[in-house]
Amino acid sequence: MEKKEIIEDIKSLISTTGEDSIEINPNYLEYFQLDELISIKEQLLLQKSKIKETTSLFLDEIYEKTKED
Repeated sequence: MEKKEIIEDIKSLISTTGEDSIEINPNYLEYFQLDELISIKEQLLLQKSKIKETTSLFLDEIYEKTKED
């Protein structure tokens, strides 16, 4: 996998709507090593999954509360 591809993946993970225009300084292609970019991508994936899990639990809790009323 190339650095440019990973940068594109990182940009899509940072995007909140999929339509956001996220720009990352192209100098990062030179600054970061491939393994560092992969690590950044993995951290973003982990954070995104934790957010989804937290949101799901929160929505389940709200649903249960409204169901009781």
